[in-house]
Amino acid sequence: MTDQPRRRRGRGAPPAKTRQTDYRRLRNPFPPMDVFPPDRIAAMHDAALDVLERLGIKVLLPAAREVFRKAGARVDEDTEMVHIGRDIIEAALATAPKSFPLIAGHPDRDQVMELGSMIFQPGAGCPHATDLERGRRPGTEQDFRELISLTQHFDVLHMIPPLVEPQDVPIHLRHYAMTLSQMELTDKVPFIYSRGTGQVTEAFEMLQIARGLSDAEFAAASHCYTIINTNSPRQLDIPMALGVMDFARAGQMAIITPFTLMGAMAPITVAGAMTLSHAEALAAIALGQLVNPGAPVCYGTFTSNVDMKSGAPIFGTPEHFKASLAAGQLARHIGLPWRCASGSAANLGDAQAANETQFGTWGCLLAGATVTLHAAGWLEGGLSVSYEKLITDVEVLQMVAELCTATAADDTDIALDALEEVQPGGHFFGAAHTMERYQTEFYEPVVADFANIGTWEERGSVDATHRATDIWKGILRDFKPPPNDADCLETLRKYIADRSAVGGCAPEN
Repeated sequence: MTDQPRRRRGRGAPPAKTRQTDYRRLRNPFPPMDVFPPDRIAAMHDAALDVLERLGIKVLLPAAREVFRKAGARVDEDTEMVHIGRDIIEAALATAPKSFPLIAGHPDRDQVMELGSMIFQPGAGCPHATDLERGRRPGTEQDFRELISLTQHFDVLHMIPPLVEPQDVPIHLRHYAMTLSQMELTDKVPFIYSRGTGQVTEAFEMLQIARGLSDAEFAAASHCYTIINTNSPRQLDIPMALGVMDFARAGQMAIITPFTLMGAMAPITVAGAMTLSHAEALAAIALGQLVNPGAPVCYGTFTSNVDMKSGAPIFGTPEHFKASLAAGQLARHIGLPWRCASGSAANLGDAQAANETQFGTWGCLLAGATVTLHAAGWLEGGLSVSYEKLITDVEVLQMVAELCTATAADDTDIALDALEEVQPGGHFFGAAHTMERYQTEFYEPVVADFANIGTWEERGSVDATHRATDIWKGILRDFKPPPNDADCLETLRKYIADRSAVGGCAPEN
């Protein structure tokens, strides 16, 4: 439940009631919206299978090519091209689980990965952080820890993404800092980068230490996740192929996410871009299932278009919205939980940024996305994450979460007694029905100001972005980490100190 500021009450007023909310596990209440007829979705799926079988996909990791070869795929070692038959894809889709749990640090934070679940994450993978007080800057470990704390604070943000790169920590030590920060500051599902088997293995070990998990307990369910981006068009590089295989072997979730921009790394049409994205996702899903049939996996896409005048990626466009709808149809066609994305290409948290993010988010919602990434704070097409925008975007996500709550309509809600009490031409402000409910009936905003203009001016004419500054500063000032096991965390710190002392672990290219 999000902490809300208390309103001042006059003397003699009854004690303020607290409005109870539960945003921790959401189900999508909206019927999925289609952009293409079912026969066209079937045609796109068939075309994707043709792409993989006839045109092939370039796989840079020899071990991954060998996995495909043993499964019956046709592999050309000179060109590194892998031609994956339809039978291989069909078998992979048959073993990929349609529903599975994600285990967090506390049972209240667990999530279920399946069609119909609705999970939000803030912006991820940004090299820069920005806020009104400190400006735009390369991301630091302090920024990473602060942004994790903000994510932990809001229940409507369900998983921890790699919000910002802590560039003040060397890359061979960065996975230590990022994992420790997550284990110390949050009890939500954590993220682990796929930067080679060595770093992934150490991150798994750190997670087991911090959460007190035996090898058997860790292997029995997914306790973390990674994001696998293909290199469109039709290429899977070494770190990403390793990540698919490492996470599949360990039984941990990989979110397979081709990043296809129409007119740049993908055909310029929505249907063409989604066919390419679907093919790449199917190839990576198949790799994981060949390594470990039944390994938890999430189908994903991040498809938008570019500005054809400059070539710059753009988001929150009608084409982005339509691509999300198509992705939802393709995900339902194969029956897997899936990830989509919102986001903004704006350079600061202005009206353009708000419009793009909200429009992109609604595309994900109406498409039925299981996970919506970049739903709060993401700017510049992923080059920065904004503290203020994270707060203002959370406002929208919490209002969406309110729509997931059933609206009561029993006899007391129909309010015949209030209708009898208030005479024609009267008002309901003082009605008994209103007085019983006024403190808890309506959504209480995080950042919105409902004061009239005179009162707003008397208070200093503070706009929403500057109000958001005060909010994130207050959250960080008062933040208390969840009660994670202190002994386990101390053991984790010693593990990190010992590994750092012998040189850490470099990523694999």
